[in-house]
Amino acid sequence: MASARYALTKTREHRAPPHRHAAPSAPWPWIDIHDEVDPAQLDSPLPPIPPLCPHEDCECWTGYPQSRFPNWTPLQVSRSGIHAVVHDYDRSIPCTIHYVNVDTGGFFTGADKHIIGEENKDEFWRQVAHEARPSNLRVRALFVENMSGTVLQMLGAKYNIEPFFFSSSLSWIPSRFQEEVRPGKGDHITITLSFLRTVQMKGPKAFFEFADNSTSVSSTEFDANDDDDLAEQMINTQAPLQIGPENDKTMLILDLLSVHLVRSNDRMGSTIISYHHNGPYATSAPYFRERIQFAGQSVYWQSIFQKSSDPTFVLLVFVWHALYAWDEALEKLFSHVCWMESQIMKSSDMELTRSLHVIQAHQLHYSSLLEDFKKSIVFILNTPNPAMDALSEDERFFSRQLLQKECNNLLIEVERLESSRRMQERRLKNVMNLVFSTVNILDSKRMQDLTEATVRDSAAMKQIAYLSMIFLPASFVAAVFGMNVKELSQDTKGSFPHYFAAALPLTVLTVWVVVSFNSRHLFKGTKIPITFWTRLAWPVFLVKSMYFDGTKKKNRDDMVLERWSVDQEQRVQRRRSVANYDFP
Repeated sequence: MASARYALTKTREHRAPPHRHAAPSAPWPWIDIHDEVDPAQLDSPLPPIPPLCPHEDCECWTGYPQSRFPNWTPLQVSRSGIHAVVHDYDRSIPCTIHYVNVDTGGFFTGADKHIIGEENKDEFWRQVAHEARPSNLRVRALFVENMSGTVLQMLGAKYNIEPFFFSSSLSWIPSRFQEEVRPGKGDHITITLSFLRTVQMKGPKAFFEFADNSTSVSSTEFDANDDDDLAEQMINTQAPLQIGPENDKTMLILDLLSVHLVRSNDRMGSTIISYHHNGPYATSAPYFRERIQFAGQSVYWQSIFQKSSDPTFVLLVFVWHALYAWDEALEKLFSHVCWMESQIMKSSDMELTRSLHVIQAHQLHYSSLLEDFKKSIVFILNTPNPAMDALSEDERFFSRQLLQKECNNLLIEVERLESSRRMQERRLKNVMNLVFSTVNILDSKRMQDLTEATVRDSAAMKQIAYLSMIFLPASFVAAVFGMNVKELSQDTKGSFPHYFAAALPLTVLTVWVVVSFNSRHLFKGTKIPITFWTRLAWPVFLVKSMYFDGTKKKNRDDMVLERWSVDQEQRVQRRRSVANYDFP
């Protein structure tokens, strides 16, 4: 059986994502209630929406995001995390962009990748600003690995991307929004969500620790040497969850799906930008590019891409990747729950219940993530592509019906995942009830054993008491005949009167003192304040209470007898009046 070690994260290290800063509909990006508004921004004469830049011999990207979104002040850019990426990134690590092209025939092809460093960033900007795409290109997907500040600014300026896409991606804020809607031409949509996936643990334990000290591993193993104050700790549902027996350890980790889709029907086609964070267990850009390109080999999806020109179907392939990861993770979690059930059947170790509570806390968090996942799919379904308005009505109707079908398929799968999660949650509760029932049964058995031992001790004490009673008369007689009184021994001066003269006052004094310290019940129902002197005077109050109680009882008896006599006399008078009445 596995040990039960928990890595709990302190409250100050556990931060929930600020959902209020997730979308452009929030009028004060990264400004909280108690923050002051920049007076210079209020007095700025510049228009809130600057005109689009043609990117001809310009360096407008260097001022992003303020060059395109003036309402983003330096304070807001700093709080959103964009400032750190733009100015404080590691310039020795180049950024790599991997490409996948989807042509008008629905074929997926891998294109060359771009490696952008400090030495060639100007060249890359010229390529991006004056990009030439094939005439038969429908969608180009960009998978950004090790995103640098330069690439962030260039992509944001080139495609006029809302900074919320980058801030939500950097802060792992679930978001979904549509922007820059151009009827008949296109729009921008952003999907950012967290999903669960598995990581097989192979190698030393230290290899699986996060580099960030603020991130720990919530494990179903217990460390008895943990000296942290549990009152100041909480289960970190954001951290990976270790599950499985010792020989088959698996981690359930949270990964990020962050996609920005520029839907357009111009000669450049549509563009998908996929952001990949730099965590040790992140889905890498090369891996994701291979997965998306391989999906283009599917006969089913190839048929969809050939029948519809809507780039939203390519976005659905990204969503399917998250669904696959969810399904695999919940399968592993189900196996672990079954394994823990078998362990609890064999043992009543209370430490196992801590593992169950950790898993249940993660399950509750997974429920909210699945709800966000479902909302993202519904958002895609309810956000049609404005560029499709340029097509014929039949093409629009067919594409719309096809999109509804695929989104409904995804929603059905998400509902299945949620049903599986609920079933696992119920099984966890059942197992915890089993543990508590087992512990109660064991406690009852222990109490029964203690009761039996008490009964045996009581029987022994009775035997000792009976034995003492046998010898008590003889002991009393021996004590009497051992007294030094002249009635029994002529050579002494003491006598029985002397004995009683000393014994009786001491007995009375002992009784007086004992009753004084236990006389609280004598004063119940009275208004007399209970003090030390009042307790010493208990005989006086006892006699007084007996006298007054007797007088009151006598008075009550007299009143009852008098009332009874009056009633009897009235009955006799009524009978006489009835007997003397002359009936007509």
